[in-house]
Amino acid sequence: MLELRQQHRLRLILETERLIGEPVGERHREKAVALFGDPQVATWIWPPERDDSGPRTPEQAEALVERFLGHWIEHGYGMWYFAERHSGDFVGQIGLQHTDVEGEPVVEIGWTLLPAHWGRGYATEAGRAALDLAFFRLALDEIVSFTLPHNRASRRVMEKLGMTYVRDFVHADLPHVLYRLERPGR
Repeated sequence: MLELRQQHRLRLILETERLIGEPVGERHREKAVALFGDPQVATWIWPPERDDSGPRTPEQAEALVERFLGHWIEHGYGMWYFAERHSGDFVGQIGLQHTDVEGEPVVEIGWTLLPAHWGRGYATEAGRAALDLAFFRLALDEIVSFTLPHNRASRRVMEKLGMTYVRDFVHADLPHVLYRLERPGR
């Protein structure tokens, strides 16, 4: 497979005060295995009440990387893998992806961070950079985000990003809460 940077329509590095994010690429496979194989992370993405709950195997994590790569190739944006500027430590992934909500196509902002980096404001900081790109460079009209109702930390991030609660809905056979944000000045 060609290097992802050769396939992108846009080569987008996201930089914030404390973080540097680069588009998901082949070199992130081990990071994805660590992130999606973490039991604490898994409880928020694949909760115990699901048949497919629990940490992802290395093969499943690598399949997620393939999906994220495909999104970049198709849309020119997607998930970024973020590291701390000062240490270079991998923090997690944050980004934009096409999905649907009750059959309606939408662009979602989402984040998955390693537990060691929870509570430091990294999801909000990188999320703001991703939203700026979405609204001012990609000219997207609206971004949504959703999570399990009891995921207070993600809901706080959504609110800090200026997103507004819209409604409860069912996603992947589980109850979720939906938030949205329109492009400023729209």
